[in-house]
Amino acid sequence: MKCRFCRQDNDKVIDSRSSRDGFAIRRRRECLSCGRRFTTYEQIEELPIKVIKKDGSRVPFDRNKIRQGLEKACYKRPVSSDQIEEIISAIEADVYRQFEREVSSGYIGEKVIERLRRLDQVAYVRFASVYREFTDPSAFVHEVETISQAASTDDGKE
Repeated sequence: MKCRFCRQDNDKVIDSRSSRDGFAIRRRRECLSCGRRFTTYEQIEELPIKVIKKDGSRVPFDRNKIRQGLEKACYKRPVSSDQIEEIISAIEADVYRQFEREVSSGYIGEKVIERLRRLDQVAYVRFASVYREFTDPSAFVHEVETISQAASTDDGKE
């Protein structure tokens, strides 16, 4: 590993540990030439999973696309970036656990919807309106009524 400061290939590993999501190893290194310290991450190289879109085209899985959708849905909502990152990591882990080569965009969308429904109902309705392509106000009303009924049922159980 080349030092990011002096570009020498002469370092030692001071500390190693798993990253929070468990898919990478964080290594703290010290350059033996200049004495500066830096952090590197090692990730398992996996075969890229392709996402089958509604039109049948295939694109590489990209966690940033999930992030963009979540950030739009959670805009001005009390949802932290850590919570968004947790959702993305959980969905990514699920995709890599369940599928080897291809996954449908519908599967990913439903996983996002499941998690948003539990996290923030307004963000859930926002995401669902785009994902499920609501075309008129009655679709919104139906979705909100479904959420309200589920919430009142959950309140009755406690």
